[in-house]
Amino acid sequence: MAIAAPSFDLYGSLEPASPIILSVPHAGRDYPLALRAAIRVPLAGLRPLEDRHIDAVALAARGDETMLVQRHARAWIDLNRGEDERDPHIDGGADRRAMGMQSAKLRGGLGLIPRRLASTGEIWQRKLDSEEVMGRIAGDHRPYHDLLARLLVTARARFGVAVLLDIHSMPPLESGTGIVFGDRFGRSAAARFVHRLEAEAMAAGMTGAVNTPYAGGHILDRHAAPGKGIHAVQIEFDRALYLDEALDGPGSGLSQTAQLLRRMIDALADEALAIPATLAAE
Repeated sequence: MAIAAPSFDLYGSLEPASPIILSVPHAGRDYPLALRAAIRVPLAGLRPLEDRHIDAVALAARGDETMLVQRHARAWIDLNRGEDERDPHIDGGADRRAMGMQSAKLRGGLGLIPRRLASTGEIWQRKLDSEEVMGRIAGDHRPYHDLLARLLVTARARFGVAVLLDIHSMPPLESGTGIVFGDRFGRSAAARFVHRLEAEAMAAGMTGAVNTPYAGGHILDRHAAPGKGIHAVQIEFDRALYLDEALDGPGSGLSQTAQLLRRMIDALADEALAIPATLAAE
């Protein structure tokens, strides 16, 4: 039996050269044929789900860090949702009785398989059967998370500490905030790592916020273990920083945004390597 190629790209080594591991889960622009055949909206209507071209920023910023970049679009499956966040409205395998309390995201249509967008309404022509959804979980979701977990454990074993930087982008906020750092309200990373990121944003003249309105999601919940030396922070860049005026293609600010991200990665590495392993897990 042929083994399907992964739906993400791996940059760098399986033996990380840095304690910083980078993840870009929502920048995918590959829309599988099965998705194209099943949606009721124009393909362009799914673009609001993308962290549009944030992978270009991450690739320009990356040095020797190991990084995962998902290729399949978020509309296919959302890597930042748990396997249990299955929407019974469009997922034939979702068991309402076993789900318990549904998250606000899931109730709003942004579960493991996104169901609807405010800008376009319902996405799918029909309900997806359980085998379709399980295929996406087995082919996309689990391989990404399994490898990410392996990389973090390997980095921690080598450096005594590992820090996951989960890279996203957001629509412009009314507040004017340019960058949002999420640490699950202090649960996913030691405060010193977030402080270093905030300092870099401030030095660049950027307005930053922590956990408002984005505190991080399943990726941080699943992989962060500060007590075991594995920290995780989500970062959201305002798309106006690096895209064109239409917020569609790469813009003139991409290089500057990548340089800022590079300084943030360096700051995290400096903080991680400056701390003895016995303290890193506190």
